[in-house]
Amino acid sequence: MGVHDRIAELRRVARERFGWNDLAAQQTEAMESLLEGRDVLVVMPTGSGKSAIYQVPTVMLGGPTVVVSPLIALQRDQVVGLRKSAAPDAVAVNSAQPRSAIDKGWQAIRDGDAEYLFLSPEQLAKDSVVEELRELGPSLFVVDEAHCVSAWGHDFRPDYLNLGEAAERLGRPPVLALTATAAAPVRSDILEHLNMREAHVVTTGTDRPTIHLEVRTFTDDPAKREAVARWTAEAGAPGILYTATRKDAETYAERLRQDGVDAEAYHAGVKAADRRRIHDGFMKGAPAVVVATSAFGMGIDKADVRFVAHASVPEALDSYYQEIGRAGRDGEPARAVLFYRPEDLGLQKFLTARTLDVDALRRVMTTLRDQDAPQSRSRTAQLCGLSRRKTSELLNLLEEAGAVTVEGRRRAVRALPGRTTDQATEEAAQVFERRQRVDRSRIEMMRGYAETPTCRRQFLLGYFGEQLDTPCGRCDVCDRGEVRPGTGARHQDTAPPPGIGGPYEPNDRVSHAEWGAGTVMRTGEDRLVVLFEQVGYKTLSLTAVQESDLLTGT
Repeated sequence: MGVHDRIAELRRVARERFGWNDLAAQQTEAMESLLEGRDVLVVMPTGSGKSAIYQVPTVMLGGPTVVVSPLIALQRDQVVGLRKSAAPDAVAVNSAQPRSAIDKGWQAIRDGDAEYLFLSPEQLAKDSVVEELRELGPSLFVVDEAHCVSAWGHDFRPDYLNLGEAAERLGRPPVLALTATAAAPVRSDILEHLNMREAHVVTTGTDRPTIHLEVRTFTDDPAKREAVARWTAEAGAPGILYTATRKDAETYAERLRQDGVDAEAYHAGVKAADRRRIHDGFMKGAPAVVVATSAFGMGIDKADVRFVAHASVPEALDSYYQEIGRAGRDGEPARAVLFYRPEDLGLQKFLTARTLDVDALRRVMTTLRDQDAPQSRSRTAQLCGLSRRKTSELLNLLEEAGAVTVEGRRRAVRALPGRTTDQATEEAAQVFERRQRVDRSRIEMMRGYAETPTCRRQFLLGYFGEQLDTPCGRCDVCDRGEVRPGTGARHQDTAPPPGIGGPYEPNDRVSHAEWGAGTVMRTGEDRLVVLFEQVGYKTLSLTAVQESDLLTGT
């Protein structure tokens, strides 16, 4: 089948089986590569149809397609969506289901009655699940929210780092990685950790121009809380209000109900049955407002969300952009409002201040060195007396430090020679410290967004390595006409000067004598933002960089 015939067939399947009148050029580009057996990385904004990229080829390839999805609520939405079309059936297997439902789902896949199987990364950490899937011979292996494999991304989950191994054990079907936002360093991490081979990369701009951006700043916490409640009550529903803690979610939901708003709290402490009720109700229009903890996430795929507000500053722009991306998926105007108090950044520093259990790290390394043969991650956890999740986190640190390796069809873990336990522990601790430095730098970039005197959309897109040369006209700073000359943004009626940013462009690779290698993320008239591999984000004076020759190309 030639290229034009394949594209025509893809469009026919999309129209007849899914009811889509047309496919975007980027969608067909990615689909065609999958049909050719190639790995594909897709970076497209939330709500732009990334799921279609695996759904349509599955029909032509004959399935089954394994879809790794991090949230149970999101899995359910995707399954329900597929069942509303003429597509093959879909099932999800997760920890929230009874054994009977799990067995029924597996049987449907075995019998060919279902061709889409949704799993969490934690499910694929189980040897029994991988062996079951291997016998079924998947035709595609899809990783949703693929930025989670990257230390530069957000919501880091250790089992995401093992998905490349899982794909190998399944017979190595073509791998499709999907994410809404991924700058160059994140893309590199995804390709590396998922063991993607000569992958075809499809990217579109990350901008969501219909979402108006605004930050409201406060110095007094009670005043901020009152403003959050009043603004949310008056905003046009449906909408989502994100909070930093479960307690705040409950408090704001109660206040909104007192103000006559149909609102409910949604967080990890709410019973699963109630979470499902709230989630399903919100999709149908009641409650009108959901108040949720930012860390928990919702997996909401609702087209007509009119606002996403944050009662406190999130831990990073990565998660902030993912969350506000749930607004305005129908293409109509929507609002994203951040209620900001500088002191709230102290809370986020506390929430992200993880500590390393050095004794446990040493125990894992010692255990592996004492074994005559490679051990599975589960067996290693048993031998060390640790949880599998914690063991996986520590093994990932040791692997990144080059102290252990994985091998064989079962991807067992083996200690590499040449290092003592103390040396391996020290090098793994250095990897951990690097991650902590990156996390702290991301918090400071969040502060930069909240306090910027420039166009907020320029700042936000620049964080992801996308240059917007003129102010957007769709944020509060632009609305007030406060974009200042000489701050990396220009008035809308002023063309950008030639050669903006000097010799540097977004995604250029550079090196600093002290901070090492990095990637240029954003350039302005007098500022340069660089993401360094060892220390995270740094904002540099372009004049100082040029006069002192601080950066060299790599």
